Amino acid sequence: QAQLIESGGGLVQAGDSLTLSCATSGRTFSNVAMAWFRQAPGMEREFVSGISWDGRRALYADSVRGRFTISRKNADNAMYLHMNSLKPEDTAVYYCASSLGQVATFRRNQYNYWGQGTQVTVSA
Repeated sequence: QAQLIESGGGLVQAGDSLTLSCATSGRTFSNVAMAWFRQAPGMEREFVSGISWDGRRALYADSVRGRFTISRKNADNAMYLHMNSLKPEDTAVYYCASSLGQVATFRRNQYNYWGQGTQVTVSA
């Protein structure tokens, strides 16, 4: 059974850094793109960042570009999101997802496996 499990969330202060991890198992994810999405209370789930199957191409939402860095290590079946200069508006549940294709896209309907999410809370 395919599984994506997020970890690394927590409560931090504005300006702090945090790294999220996504561990995969149950099937091969190394040949598809993966991404991070987030969902704040009362808001729709939104794209944060995505990475191609080989790690060579990354995509970022405007709101996080320059502050967040996505990476993956296929040998370890893992993906990461390094978050710097965190802001209160980054507060959300963060989800990792695997794509139907090899290149990341902003479109949520292009992702077919999802984790359960990890909470990130940034205090002012």
